[in-house]
Amino acid sequence: MANWRLIGHTIRRDAPPQTRSPRAHMAAYSRRRAASARPELDGGQSGTELSRQLDMWLAKADLTHGPARAIIAPHAGYSYCGACAAFAYRQVSPVVVKRIFILGPSHHVRLGGCALSALDKYRTPLYDLTIDKQIYAELEATRQFEWMDVQTDEDEHSIEMMLPYIAKVMEEYKSGFTIIPILVGSLTNEKQAKYGSILAPYLADPQNLFVISSDFCHWGARFRYQWRDQRPHIHQSIEWLDKQVT
Repeated sequence: MANWRLIGHTIRRDAPPQTRSPRAHMAAYSRRRAASARPELDGGQSGTELSRQLDMWLAKADLTHGPARAIIAPHAGYSYCGACAAFAYRQVSPVVVKRIFILGPSHHVRLGGCALSALDKYRTPLYDLTIDKQIYAELEATRQFEWMDVQTDEDEHSIEMMLPYIAKVMEEYKSGFTIIPILVGSLTNEKQAKYGSILAPYLADPQNLFVISSDFCHWGARFRYQWRDQRPHIHQSIEWLDKQVT
């Protein structure tokens, strides 16, 4: 899929953690095209085709635990996990949601904490998603968040893969919600507790939805992880392993 990811500001890639507004470090606002294509999202489909595909997956998913306050969804290409992700997004009630926090793990930069986007909007094949600058200001005030540069933001698929599904489930209320993307680094137990305490009040608000982007499990020789027990079929081992975290 070509040219749909981000529009907004730019800051230096090597910008240190900020203790004041990143606006002081940015150029004037300008709209920009996506830096790279994401063909793994939908096999090169148009926005209309992608929308139809998301509708189909959502229609096949059961509403069993909604309205959800938080969901965990995979961030592989949609040809691999689109149908699976639908079961998570099917639990979302768009009538209730006003703000969507998107937490995605960092794949391309070393990060000891969490980082915010320097941009104003994220472009999707359906429509643009607006970043909540008021919430960002509150998070920045904690002095615990760094700022992503544009290249890092555009390269990070863990957040990007959540966007079309968010746009789809919120389609009828697209002017009534904002997003709060947060890039999550490798956190110590102490930092996990710190960020947990910062985000807990937002999680307690029923108008906020948390979308947690996950690899689930990178299984295979490519990832040097091929655990299995003595069950005769690998899918039985994976099913057993999955249920150990529920």
